[in-house]
Amino acid sequence: MKLSRQNLQKIERAGSEIPIENIFALPEKILQFGTGVLLRALPDYFVDKANRRGIFNGRILVVKSTSSGDTDAYKEQDGMYTLSVRGMEAGVSVDDHIICSAIHRVLSANHQWNELLAAAANESLQIVISNTTEVGIQLVKESVFQNPPASFPAKLLAFLYERYKIFKGAPGSGMMVIPTELLTDNGKKLKSIVTDLAVFNQLDPAFMEWLDRHNRFCSSLVDRIVPGKPDPSTKEQLENQWGYTDELMSVCEPYRLWAIEGDDAVRELLSFYKADEGVVITPDITRYKELKLRMLNATHTLSCGLAHLSGFQTVKAAMEDDLFESFIQNLMMDEIGPAIPYEINENEIREFGFKVLDRFRNPYLQHQWLSITMQYSSKLAMRVVPVLIKYYELFNKPPELISIGFAAYILFMRPVKRESGKYYGILNNQYYLINDDRAGHFYGLWEERSVDTIVAKILSNTDLWTRDLSLLEGFAPSVGKKLKGFIRQGILNEVAAYSKPAK
Repeated sequence: MKLSRQNLQKIERAGSEIPIENIFALPEKILQFGTGVLLRALPDYFVDKANRRGIFNGRILVVKSTSSGDTDAYKEQDGMYTLSVRGMEAGVSVDDHIICSAIHRVLSANHQWNELLAAAANESLQIVISNTTEVGIQLVKESVFQNPPASFPAKLLAFLYERYKIFKGAPGSGMMVIPTELLTDNGKKLKSIVTDLAVFNQLDPAFMEWLDRHNRFCSSLVDRIVPGKPDPSTKEQLENQWGYTDELMSVCEPYRLWAIEGDDAVRELLSFYKADEGVVITPDITRYKELKLRMLNATHTLSCGLAHLSGFQTVKAAMEDDLFESFIQNLMMDEIGPAIPYEINENEIREFGFKVLDRFRNPYLQHQWLSITMQYSSKLAMRVVPVLIKYYELFNKPPELISIGFAAYILFMRPVKRESGKYYGILNNQYYLINDDRAGHFYGLWEERSVDTIVAKILSNTDLWTRDLSLLEGFAPSVGKKLKGFIRQGILNEVAAYSKPAK
């Protein structure tokens, strides 16, 4: 039996909590760019929870911007999907499954662009959210009158311009735009790009004024580990337990945070925040951003290549190894935490860090290290380099464990094969995809060069890091020493030389 509105009564008899019927009649209030699991497990989850409590009373129109995949599953399941929330929360085991019904419909930008523009006439549609990855929020100088434009900012501008024309620039017709891409000041950056695009397209001055005065762009931060679809055996087990099949099923941890920069006006429009303490609306989200970006994301980034090359497929598997767990904890608490480039109380840092470690240990999540290596270079530059610089400001010496992370990055990013425009490394005679836009920089780099030369060349590449990291005293020799140790005596042996029992 497939998850669908038609089968809900049967599913309820099977013991599952189902959406209440009046939810399906609620108007569309949110335009969402992106169909990814993070959006479904966080913003859409909050909206669904609020709708069940009669608080927000609005559903979501989703825009699928990429050409890969299709929207058939959403149509067949009437926009519903199951979210399996599993792990520990406040010392209590959580194993919930929620049939979410926040999504009303999904439109393909490539095939249903005119239908999407027609939605601009909906007065109830007042909120825009997005998650198009960090690469999605970039200025691409293009016409917004294409069918459709290529970039996300151009699609957003085209929609806003259509809305402006329909409502003739009425003050109350603007929208609140909340990007969730993991970029500092993502709201401000998106507004700047959209404004530049409007100038490039020579849109009329009255529209420019409406865009600036009557549309609000709020920076935000999302935090929830969402590996996505469960592995086939777990999926089959859950579907047998629930009595229905679900092609959109996702798993996630209990921890959840959506921090949004805003005031009372933002709270009034985003009334779903009342349904869950995981939605925080505050004038400054920097503290939340820095804790998450450094303690969780930077730790992930510095560990992912190292873990993969050590033979660990998942975060859970690595945390079950005493040596690697010690490495991760010491890296997070001793090197990253003290060097967060923002003033945060030490106790707050340690408290957050121990929560992150518990999240990493979640026995239900199969979070693949290889998936974390996606866009490895840009993640290191954004998440780790500011910590490295701050560490030098504080201690004026190379951080040993961060050096290990960089050495593992260099080794992981060693392509041995190029095929159909993609680059592959090799581990235990098995090829792995180097899913990084910068992979081409590394192809052939190892040929007839010493380790020290390779390290110096990579660390001095300002295109990668925006600054020359080889100028940091002792950092290149430290990374080179670790990399030589990996090659000569194996990764875990080298890690053991710099690890100490976790506190």
